[in-house]
Amino acid sequence: MNEFLRERIEASVFAGIPEERTCIDPGIGFGKTAEHNLALLRAVPTLRMLGAAVMVGASRKGFIGTLTGVEDPAARLEGSLAVAVLAAAHGADLVRVHDVEATVRALKVADAVVREPLP
Repeated sequence: MNEFLRERIEASVFAGIPEERTCIDPGIGFGKTAEHNLALLRAVPTLRMLGAAVMVGASRKGFIGTLTGVEDPAARLEGSLAVAVLAAAHGADLVRVHDVEATVRALKVADAVVREPLP
């Protein structure tokens, strides 16, 4: 996977897109098993080494339902928040989410714990 993404970054740069403006998405979901998705999430720190920003879009995905037993995607808030916080803590630059306000609040708390002094 890393080699494929590295090649895509190089192709983008060759096409005239500055590397600092590129973003890679490991592709959570899209026919993958829960195990595949967990492996991709665990790989975020490695993906950061490729030089492009990393985006994780796991909000409400099926693997969260598999892990939590929640069938209704709209009811997967807690799992989506957990993934967004952990992805950010492991170096994801962007998270694509459905529940923006709740995710922003969760990320603020996580950020205060791992990076920022209290205001």
